[in-house]
Amino acid sequence: MRRAALGLALATVAGLVPSPALAHEVKAPDFALKDLHGHTVYLHDFKGKVVLVNFWATWCPPCRYELPTLSRVYDSLKKKGFVVVGISLDENPKSAVPPFLASFRKENKVKLDYPILVGDEQVADAYGGIRGIPTTFIIDRKGFIRDKFIGPPGDTEQTINKNFRTDIGKLL
Repeated sequence: MRRAALGLALATVAGLVPSPALAHEVKAPDFALKDLHGHTVYLHDFKGKVVLVNFWATWCPPCRYELPTLSRVYDSLKKKGFVVVGISLDENPKSAVPPFLASFRKENKVKLDYPILVGDEQVADAYGGIRGIPTTFIIDRKGFIRDKFIGPPGDTEQTINKNFRTDIGKLL
Protein backbone atom coordinates (compact mmCIF):
# COMPACT_ATOMS: atom_id res chain seq x y z
CA MET A 1 0.00 0.00 0.00
CA ARG A 2 2.86 2.38 0.83
CA ARG A 3 4.40 2.15 -2.67
CA ALA A 4 1.11 2.97 -4.41
CA ALA A 5 0.52 5.84 -2.01
CA LEU A 6 4.05 7.13 -2.57
CA GLY A 7 3.47 7.09 -6.32
CA LEU A 8 0.38 9.25 -6.05
CA ALA A 9 1.99 11.46 -3.42
CA LEU A 10 4.79 12.17 -5.88
CA ALA A 11 2.28 12.69 -8.69
CA THR A 12 0.45 15.16 -6.47
CA VAL A 13 3.63 17.17 -6.05
CA ALA A 14 3.88 17.18 -9.83
CA GLY A 15 0.56 18.99 -10.12
CA LEU A 16 -2.53 16.82 -9.68
CA VAL A 17 -5.61 18.77 -8.64
CA PRO A 18 -8.39 17.97 -6.17
CA SER A 19 -11.12 15.65 -7.37
CA PRO A 20 -14.50 17.24 -8.16
CA ALA A 21 -17.30 17.24 -5.63
CA LEU A 22 -19.24 14.01 -5.34
CA ALA A 23 -22.34 13.90 -7.50
CA HIS A 24 -24.38 11.54 -5.30
CA GLU A 25 -24.91 10.84 -1.63
CA VAL A 26 -22.54 8.29 -0.16
CA LYS A 27 -22.69 7.44 3.52
CA ALA A 28 -19.26 7.59 5.14
CA PRO A 29 -18.19 4.14 6.36
CA ASP A 30 -17.96 3.92 10.13
CA PHE A 31 -14.67 2.72 11.57
CA ALA A 32 -13.20 1.61 14.85
CA LEU A 33 -9.55 2.65 15.00
CA LYS A 34 -7.08 3.13 17.83
CA ASP A 35 -5.63 6.53 18.57
CA LEU A 36 -1.98 6.92 19.54
CA HIS A 37 -2.85 6.23 23.19
CA GLY A 38 -4.63 2.95 22.42
CA HIS A 39 -8.20 4.27 22.80
CA THR A 40 -10.75 3.13 20.23
CA VAL A 41 -12.32 5.94 18.24
CA TYR A 42 -15.36 5.50 16.00
CA LEU A 43 -16.52 7.79 13.23
CA HIS A 44 -19.97 7.76 14.83
CA ASP A 45 -18.40 9.42 17.91
CA PHE A 46 -18.56 12.62 15.83
CA LYS A 47 -22.21 12.30 14.82
CA GLY A 48 -23.78 15.73 14.31
CA LYS A 49 -20.45 17.36 13.42
CA VAL A 50 -18.82 18.18 10.12
CA VAL A 51 -15.83 15.83 9.89
CA LEU A 52 -12.74 16.09 7.72
CA VAL A 53 -11.10 12.64 7.49
CA ASN A 54 -7.53 12.93 6.27
CA PHE A 55 -5.54 9.83 5.24
CA TRP A 56 -1.84 10.71 5.51
CA ALA A 57 1.65 9.48 6.47
CA THR A 58 4.70 11.03 8.06
CA TRP A 59 6.91 10.27 5.04
CA CYS A 60 4.58 12.01 2.56
CA PRO A 61 5.70 15.55 1.54
CA PRO A 62 2.24 16.73 0.35
CA CYS A 63 0.74 15.42 3.60
CA ARG A 64 3.24 17.39 5.67
CA TYR A 65 2.60 20.46 3.52
CA GLU A 66 -1.12 20.57 4.32
CA LEU A 67 -0.89 19.66 8.04
CA PRO A 68 -0.41 23.24 9.34
CA THR A 69 -3.45 24.39 7.36
CA LEU A 70 -5.56 21.50 8.65
CA SER A 71 -4.51 22.38 12.19
CA ARG A 72 -5.41 26.06 11.79
CA VAL A 73 -8.75 25.30 10.13
CA TYR A 74 -9.58 22.87 12.93
CA ASP A 75 -8.61 25.38 15.64
CA SER A 76 -10.76 28.12 14.14
CA LEU A 77 -13.87 26.01 13.40
CA LYS A 78 -14.02 23.36 16.14
CA LYS A 79 -16.39 25.46 18.28
CA LYS A 80 -18.84 25.49 15.35
CA GLY A 81 -19.13 21.69 15.26
CA PHE A 82 -16.17 20.77 13.07
CA VAL A 83 -13.53 18.11 13.66
CA VAL A 84 -10.49 16.84 11.79
CA VAL A 85 -9.60 13.17 12.09
CA GLY A 86 -6.16 12.20 10.81
CA ILE A 87 -5.71 8.54 9.83
CA SER A 88 -2.05 7.59 9.62
CA LEU A 89 -1.15 5.02 6.97
CA ASP A 90 2.45 4.75 8.12
CA GLU A 91 3.83 1.21 8.23
CA ASN A 92 4.67 1.54 11.94
CA PRO A 93 2.48 4.42 13.09
CA LYS A 94 2.88 3.87 16.84
CA SER A 95 6.63 4.39 16.53
CA ALA A 96 6.70 6.85 13.61
CA VAL A 97 3.90 9.29 14.41
CA PRO A 98 4.54 10.47 18.01
CA PRO A 99 8.12 11.69 17.42
CA PHE A 100 7.09 13.16 14.06
CA LEU A 101 4.24 15.12 15.68
CA ALA A 102 6.44 16.44 18.48
CA SER A 103 9.04 17.68 16.02
CA PHE A 104 6.49 18.99 13.52
CA ARG A 105 4.57 20.97 16.17
CA LYS A 106 7.75 22.63 17.35
CA GLU A 107 9.14 23.40 13.88
CA ASN A 108 5.85 24.72 12.46
CA LYS A 109 4.46 26.33 15.62
CA VAL A 110 1.09 24.58 15.27
CA LYS A 111 -1.01 22.71 17.83
CA LEU A 112 -1.95 19.78 15.58
CA ASP A 113 -4.21 18.56 18.40
CA TYR A 114 -6.97 16.88 16.45
CA PRO A 115 -7.39 13.10 16.76
CA ILE A 116 -4.73 11.04 14.98
CA LEU A 117 -5.72 7.41 14.44
CA VAL A 118 -3.84 4.31 13.33
CA GLY A 119 -5.21 3.27 9.95
CA ASP A 120 -5.15 -0.08 8.22
CA GLU A 121 -6.04 -1.61 4.87
CA GLN A 122 -9.58 -2.35 6.04
CA VAL A 123 -10.45 1.31 6.62
CA ALA A 124 -8.61 2.33 3.43
CA ASP A 125 -10.67 -0.21 1.47
CA ALA A 126 -13.90 0.93 3.15
CA TYR A 127 -13.23 4.44 1.81
CA GLY A 128 -12.93 3.17 -1.74
CA GLY A 129 -9.30 2.15 -1.64
CA ILE A 130 -6.90 4.95 -0.87
CA ARG A 131 -4.86 5.20 -4.05
CA GLY A 132 -2.63 8.01 -2.85
CA ILE A 133 -2.11 10.31 0.05
CA PRO A 134 -3.10 12.68 1.29
CA THR A 135 -6.70 11.75 0.57
CA THR A 136 -9.30 13.82 2.37
CA PHE A 137 -13.03 13.31 2.79
CA ILE A 138 -15.40 15.99 4.03
CA ILE A 139 -18.40 14.47 5.79
CA ASP A 140 -21.56 16.40 6.65
CA ARG A 141 -23.45 16.38 9.96
CA LYS A 142 -25.65 13.51 8.77
CA GLY A 143 -22.67 11.30 7.91
CA PHE A 144 -22.62 11.70 4.13
CA ILE A 145 -19.42 12.27 2.18
CA ARG A 146 -19.72 15.68 0.52
CA ASP A 147 -16.29 16.03 -1.04
CA LYS A 148 -13.06 14.15 -1.63
CA PHE A 149 -9.61 15.51 -2.37
CA ILE A 150 -6.73 13.40 -3.62
CA GLY A 151 -3.69 15.48 -2.80
CA PRO A 152 -3.81 18.90 -1.18
CA PRO A 153 -6.70 21.02 -2.49
CA GLY A 154 -4.36 23.63 -3.91
CA ASP A 155 -0.72 24.42 -4.51
CA THR A 156 -0.29 27.18 -1.93
CA GLU A 157 -1.20 27.34 1.74
CA GLN A 158 -3.68 30.15 0.98
CA THR A 159 -5.42 28.08 -1.72
CA ILE A 160 -5.56 24.99 0.49
CA ASN A 161 -7.02 27.07 3.31
CA LYS A 162 -9.59 28.71 1.03
CA ASN A 163 -10.72 25.44 -0.56
CA PHE A 164 -11.10 23.60 2.75
CA ARG A 165 -12.93 26.53 4.37
CA THR A 166 -15.26 26.96 1.39
CA ASP A 167 -16.32 23.30 1.43
CA ILE A 168 -16.56 23.08 5.22
CA GLY A 169 -18.32 26.44 5.54
CA LYS A 170 -21.20 25.22 3.37
CA LEU A 171 -21.86 22.47 5.89
CA LEU A 172 -21.53 24.32 9.20
